[in-house]
Parts: sequence; structure tokens; C-alpha cells
Amino acid sequence: MKQVLLTATFLFSAFTSLIAADGYKINLKLNGYKDGKAYLAHYYGKALPTIYKIDSANVDASGKATFDYDKEVIGGIYIIYLSNSTGYFEFLLDNGGSYDITADVKGLPLTVKYKNSPENDRFNYYVGYLDKVGRQHQQLAANLKGAKTKQDTASLQTKSQELSKEVSKYRRDYVSKYPQSLLANIFKALEPVEVPDAINKQEDRFQYYRSHYWDNVDFSDERLVYTPLLDNKLQDYFDNIVPQIADTVIYEADKLILKSRASKEMFKYVLHWLATYTQDTKVMGIDAVFVHLVEYYYMKGEAFWLSQSKLSEYIDRARSIAPNVIGNIAPELNLKGIDGKDYSLHGVDAKYTLLIFWSPDCGHCEEEMPRIDSMYKAGGFKEKGMKIIGVNTLKETKKWEMIIEENKLDGWIHAYDPERTSKFKSKYDVYGTPSIYLLDQQKIIRGKKLDHTTIPLVIEYLEERAKKS
Repeated sequence: MKQVLLTATFLFSAFTSLIAADGYKINLKLNGYKDGKAYLAHYYGKALPTIYKIDSANVDASGKATFDYDKEVIGGIYIIYLSNSTGYFEFLLDNGGSYDITADVKGLPLTVKYKNSPENDRFNYYVGYLDKVGRQHQQLAANLKGAKTKQDTASLQTKSQELSKEVSKYRRDYVSKYPQSLLANIFKALEPVEVPDAINKQEDRFQYYRSHYWDNVDFSDERLVYTPLLDNKLQDYFDNIVPQIADTVIYEADKLILKSRASKEMFKYVLHWLATYTQDTKVMGIDAVFVHLVEYYYMKGEAFWLSQSKLSEYIDRARSIAPNVIGNIAPELNLKGIDGKDYSLHGVDAKYTLLIFWSPDCGHCEEEMPRIDSMYKAGGFKEKGMKIIGVNTLKETKKWEMIIEENKLDGWIHAYDPERTSKFKSKYDVYGTPSIYLLDQQKIIRGKKLDHTTIPLVIEYLEERAKKS
């Protein structure tokens, strides 16, 4: 009976040990650091200095400290850093992890040691290995500056390439040996796309690269969000790989969001990143992608992390942009002219209409208006059928009239809306000045976020396209 009870007790304790606890417990022993603070932080898709502090611990007189948390956390690359910029180091953390870490503060991060954490031992080795390779690259770069012959230069470049190949081989070998580990998934995501040699045409090679760009990213592993690699990959993909055309960006964004649905946290990160990117971009026409994202995801309740008030901000912003995206008919405006006449935007007969919202109190506007006028007169745009409507965004007229007279901005239609009945700010998303739109003969918006340098380029594009049609 006693033996049965002992066996049952052993099995029960073995079973319960398999049930992973939430959170983490991290015991620190820091040699050379005492009576200070230690902080626990994690990345969120970006590299340093963007980190998110989640915990702190007091370091006692013997250099000991403990981080202890019993609720669920998402694993990833975490950082422990010390107050007063004494030093920091990275390590791999998983939910339910327990870690004993010792380190000599003077030599961080290379002096870190772990107890009972094999993957962190391997991560630690990799950090040291990268440090060694980095120093070798620096030496080669220094030697390259002093190279006296082409043969020396070629030899040093070959050695540098061999070092990079060595790092890639190290990562691939690690992935083969520990395929289910976090570090393996990080290494896979860092691996560049290899285009088959059989694909010869440059255009075909580029298309292959683009279509396979995300092959090595495991979207089901939400721990990748808490590493510094996602932001760089997203930025590279949408800045350098995807053509900056609204319809193409929408297509690629939707494909990527579909992939990201493999993990709730990954979906959150990717959708938020895309919304921020397309809202903040200065590339003409890409704000239409932001409107698409809000309409197809945010307004359908998929932004689960947002409060109602924050969600309303996204919706309001999209609604302010939606009427004036490129390709839409420009909203009608009825304005009062500086000459006392009434003007209707749609009533202005012109092959091209340059609609400029500017403020006489805006220093940049005061510089830009004469430049646009010079472009208009010197570039023959009047002869091409362009008319300019300059809209004063303020109610006062004294300084406005003075700037117009001093800069001889004749030939323009100068107008304003003293009673604010036209709602031009909401119709044209005028939250900063100058805000410049180019309309065609049918008053369709063909350009926005323009200046005196880009206006001629858009018109040249439109003229060339008209010749081909």
C-alpha cells in the first residue's frame, strides 16, 4: 500500500510539473552592481532604443534581485538593463520560464551566465560569436580603407563575404538542430530569399523575390512580435519591394494581414503597423490605403485592442481623408473672392486646377506661394490650361492681401470662406498648410500633398498618359 501511495504521489507531482505556470521568475546575481535598480523590458517589433519596460526590481547590497510575475506573458527577446546606463543584456524569455542569471556588470553582455536554460546558453554563445565576427568585419573594413592594390581590395572583400556566409551557415545549422525553438524562428526570419539561378530575367528575379519575401517568417509564432526584426522587414518590404501605388499596396497589405491571422498578437502588430505607415507616409495617394484598412478592418471590429474612443479617432480620420483620395471627384466648394465675387470650384473652367489651401500666418506658405507662382509663369502652365485657386484658411484678410500684393500673385483666383459655410477643412483634410491638390478638367483629384517641385512632374505624367490613350 505504501509503495502504491509513493508511486501515485510521484506521478501526481510529475504531472503537475508538466503544467507550465504563467509569468516568469528571474533571479539575478550582478557582480559589481549593488543598491540600485534593474529593469525588465521587451522589444515590440523594433530595435533599440524602442523598448517597453514591464517590471523593475531592487538590487540589494550583495547584487541580488528578483523579477517575479505570475500572469501570462508573451515570450521573445527580453532585456534587463540597469539604472544610470550601467549596462544591459538580452535573453530569451518564454511564458512560465524560471531563470537564474549571473553576470559581471563590467563586461556586459559577454559575461552573462545561465543556470538550467539551454536555449539561453546557446543564445549567449551566439551573442559572443556575433561580437567576434563583428570585430573581424571592423578590422577588414579598416584594412579595406588602406588597401593599395585591386588584388588587396578583392581579397578583403572576399574575406568579408566569407564571414557573412559563415554567419548564415551557423544560423541554418542551428535551425536544423533546434527547429522548434524561438531562436530558430528568429534565424529563419533573418534569412534572405534565395532566387534560383535558373531565373535569368531581372524582372522575373524581382517578382520571385517579392512573392517569397515572407516565406521564412513563422506568423504563428507570436513571440516574434517581441523581437526587433518585424519593423525592419515591414519597412523594407513596403518601402523598397512593393511599388508605391495605392491599389498595389492595398493588395499586398491584405495578403500580409491574412498571413498574420495565424497569431492574434501578430495580427495586431501587422495591422497597427500598416495603419500607422499608410497614415503617416508622405507618398502621394497612399492615404487611400489607410482608408481601406479602417473600412475593412477597424470599422468591422477587428482592432480588438482599441478602446471605443481610440477607434473613433481612426474612423474620423479615415472619413476626413475618404472624400479627397486620388481618383475621386473633388468636393464642391463655394467661396468668396478677394475681389468680392462668388466662386464655385466646379464652375472654374480649366484643363487643370491647382487648389491651394494656405495661411498668411504660415511661414512655409509665405515661402512656397511665390515659388509656385514662378513655376506657373515660367513653366508655361497658364498656356497649358491651368488655373490656380488660392484659398486663405483664415478669416482675416489684411496680411493675406499684403502677401498677394508684395509677391505679385496675379492671375490667381484668391478666395476665402469667412463664414465657414464651405466646410473646406473637413472636405479636404486641411489640418496643415500649405495643402495642395491638382484637379483635371472633370475636377477629378489627380495629385495631392504637392509642392512647387512635384506639381510639374504630375502634370508631365498626366500629359504623357493622355498622349498614349
